[in-house]
Amino acid sequence: MKGRVVALGQLGEFEAAALMEDGVLSDLLVDNDQPRPGTIYRAVIERPVKGQGGLFVRTPDGNGFLRQVKGMSAGGTVLVQVTGYAEPGKAIPVTAKVLFKSRYAIVTPGAPGINVSRAIHDDDLQDRLMLIGKDGMAGDDNGLILRSACAGADEDAVAEDVARMAELARAVMADANGKPEKLVEGPGPHELAWRDWPEPEIWDEDGQAFEHHGVLDAVEALASPREDLPGGASLYVEPTRALVAVDVNAGGDTSPAASVKANMAAARALPRALRVRGLGGQVVLDLAPMPKKDRKTFEAALRAAFRRDTVETALVGWTPLGHYELQRKRDRLPLPKGVI
Repeated sequence: MKGRVVALGQLGEFEAAALMEDGVLSDLLVDNDQPRPGTIYRAVIERPVKGQGGLFVRTPDGNGFLRQVKGMSAGGTVLVQVTGYAEPGKAIPVTAKVLFKSRYAIVTPGAPGINVSRAIHDDDLQDRLMLIGKDGMAGDDNGLILRSACAGADEDAVAEDVARMAELARAVMADANGKPEKLVEGPGPHELAWRDWPEPEIWDEDGQAFEHHGVLDAVEALASPREDLPGGASLYVEPTRALVAVDVNAGGDTSPAASVKANMAAARALPRALRVRGLGGQVVLDLAPMPKKDRKTFEAALRAAFRRDTVETALVGWTPLGHYELQRKRDRLPLPKGVI
């Protein structure tokens, strides 16, 4: 069907949420048994790691690795927040820059000031949101960002969200001393869908939502690494232990511009292909052969595509062999076995 549909349900034993856009699976969130990004711990500082510019901290769920280490000494305590998923055999990545994020508000300890999203251009609305922010943060040293979802939202709901996040931040920041403890659980797929996928035409949390909206069929299709592109071209997305390999094929098109068209189509399709499979880390693109003069055009298309993506991705550049490299944040995990 046309439009945006958010469907909530389960895949296997895990909570899951799917975003369907015009009948195509646009995003997929699946829970797992690792600490969720956004989880906040009170942690004990352990030993520094020479040569890596960081140190280990002890949490109730295992060791974390913290890069911001100035002014920290072994044996002390620190509040840390999980920033992504750990690679196999490595510590949980954490940061000492703790944020409290909800649908309308982000409270920023250590970064005072009230800011409204640049995506909100209405001056009157900006002024009203600033007043809501000032009222909600009155007497509070923490900072506040009012998100773009505030546009068109009920202002009482925004005020309630600001007050809730401000209260949570004050309580957690005042609880920095003691034994290692989980203070805030990171959001699960259903909460993330509510927080980050605003204003769908349909919000379906019925027990059969995945069946009603074609989510199960779309997830089953992810078992194949192939993604079809216009004009008979295709790309293959295949994770290995070290990296994610992406191969672009022009297919049966033998016209002079076939490779360029295939690569441009792959640039537009790649963010979604990685996102719904939960793939991150190093990504290497083996593109269809094209003249070097077309590389800048391809880069512009790739940059535009990832600008709209929800997962932080760095476009690294070309290798001597003509491959293109990306570095993608691991804020999700590949789909668990048994799901596809």
